[in-house]
Amino acid sequence: SGPCWVEPTVNTETRRAWEKRVVTEMIAIYCRGKHHTGRGKLCPECRLLQTYALQRTEHCPFMAAKTTCARCSVHCYNPKMRRGIRVVMRYSGPRMFFYHPVMAFRHLLIMRQG
Repeated sequence: SGPCWVEPTVNTETRRAWEKRVVTEMIAIYCRGKHHTGRGKLCPECRLLQTYALQRTEHCPFMAAKTTCARCSVHCYNPKMRRGIRVVMRYSGPRMFFYHPVMAFRHLLIMRQG
């Protein structure tokens, strides 16, 4: 059995909090890199995407059993927001190892579970 943070028995609220933290960090990395905002600040476009992503995560009915949104059978993001989050993930994903190496490694482990 692996570490508790990659086992499917992690409770739903812990998993939900983790997903919110990851998406928040990824949007922050993107906004700093592309929109040149300061640390801890988001431009209006990225703040809107963050708010939307956090709402989607908060209301996800599959949180207890899913790995990542990309592997979910139901895509609950509207098309515009889905395009936006894909751009953010594509940019931030590789950079996560420099800003948050443990978070990035853990996210990779969770993705591989599915």
